[in-house]
Amino acid sequence: MRKFGLIGSSLAHSFSPKFFTEYFSDHKINAKYERHEISDISLISKVFSLMPDGLNVTIPYKEVVMQYLDVIDDEASQIGAVNTIAFSENKKIGFNTDASGFRQSIKPFLSSHHERALIIGTGGAAKAIAWTLQNMGIDVIYVSRSPEGKIKTFSYSELNNHMVNACKLIINCSPVGMYPNNLATIDFPYNHLSCDHFVIDLIYNPAETNFLMHAKRKGAITMNGESMLKHQALASWEIWNKITRNNMQKFG
Repeated sequence: MRKFGLIGSSLAHSFSPKFFTEYFSDHKINAKYERHEISDISLISKVFSLMPDGLNVTIPYKEVVMQYLDVIDDEASQIGAVNTIAFSENKKIGFNTDASGFRQSIKPFLSSHHERALIIGTGGAAKAIAWTLQNMGIDVIYVSRSPEGKIKTFSYSELNNHMVNACKLIINCSPVGMYPNNLATIDFPYNHLSCDHFVIDLIYNPAETNFLMHAKRKGAITMNGESMLKHQALASWEIWNKITRNNMQKFG
């Protein structure tokens, strides 16, 4: 039986275990997918010792995990974050499928007026989203609780009518509003949103966060993170099937 899993700090309500368990069952694949909760990234060696065939990585380890890998795919290196690990010839290889998953999920909804994006958060997921948008020709700025010294990054208090009007694409990459903290709300000037805005929350549980609910009330098109998660999961599965422990095949 092939073994796969997810590394993170709090995984009780994560998307990937349920998705892959059902995917393996539906496609009659002899494999299992397990949660590996670790309190510190240094404990990842214990997960590696279990000899998994592939791993996904989630909050808060997408960036710090890179120092524990032997090879980083070019795209993941450019992004600065890894969410997928493959194993071959005693090497641990890092990839990023968040970027391709996000690109696939938003393509049907983009239009010419989505030329600038406002990203909420600056973590590993935000890096993948920003890299994707910039490669699609979309300008990116960030809002963060700690903007000091970061390029094109503003504090929540600096958000105003002009900034929101200029950014018709808005993506929450922070965990604010994620289950079980459903009532948490992002400090955002919702009154400046309109029907021209496309507002995305990478959270999928709950299906509609307070952030999306407030945006929808202002007429914005909204989308949660479920579609992106499905696309990135299938991209991870493709990588694991091309790169196995006995076959280090050039991916891409």
